[in-house]
Parts: sequence; C-alpha cells; structure tokens
Amino acid sequence: MGGMNGKVIWSELMTRDYEAAKAYFADVLGWTYKDMEGMGGRYTIAHLGEEPVAGIGDSVAMNLPDEIPSHWMTYIAVDDIDSAVERTEAAGGTVKNKPFDVPGVGKIAIVADPSGAVFGFTQPID
Repeated sequence: MGGMNGKVIWSELMTRDYEAAKAYFADVLGWTYKDMEGMGGRYTIAHLGEEPVAGIGDSVAMNLPDEIPSHWMTYIAVDDIDSAVERTEAAGGTVKNKPFDVPGVGKIAIVADPSGAVFGFTQPID
C-alpha cells in the first residue's frame, strides 16, 4: 500500500431507510449505484460517473440492533491491521470487531478511539 497508510480511503452510510437514502443522494449529488452481493444484507456502491465514491448499507437487512441509528462510517488505510488494532488498545481505544476478511477489499477492523468515536481500519489487498 505504501503511501496509503493513515489516509481516509472510504466512507459508507449505514441507514435504516435504504431506498430513501439512495434516492436522496441520487437527487442531491447525482450518485448512481451498483449493488454488491454477499455483504450479509443489501449494500450498494455509489458512483459519481464511473468513480466509486461511497457505500450505502441497509442496516435493517444486516440485522444491526434497532438502537444503532443511521450513521456514516469512515475507514482509514493501514499497512498492518493487526498492529493497528494492538496500538489502538495500547492507546486506550477499544476493538469493536476484530479484523475480518472482505472479499475483493482486504481486511477490516472496527475500533473506537478513547473518546468512543467509532471508525474502521482497512488493510487493502495489495
């Protein structure tokens, strides 16, 4: 990955009203969508022209608890996800989801900083 370490590389909206969110961003930003399979529920990649710009996931179809509201999630690239997770814990952060594989993407871990702000680490496929 080289120069990607520490950079924000992806954002996704996890929404409780999937179709309304897609319609909103299509109307406001001109996004078009390409649905992805195998994400444990409905998930689409938003595009501006041919460029992928964000993801939108259906948190209801993915069985996220009702108390989790619609929210944006930011992902930061790391060269070594296991090391980043260890450093998170050492620095007072918490691990919400240990590293897991996402086919065609790489490894992802969900963590929180010491203030409780949740974000993801991504170790992209080389």
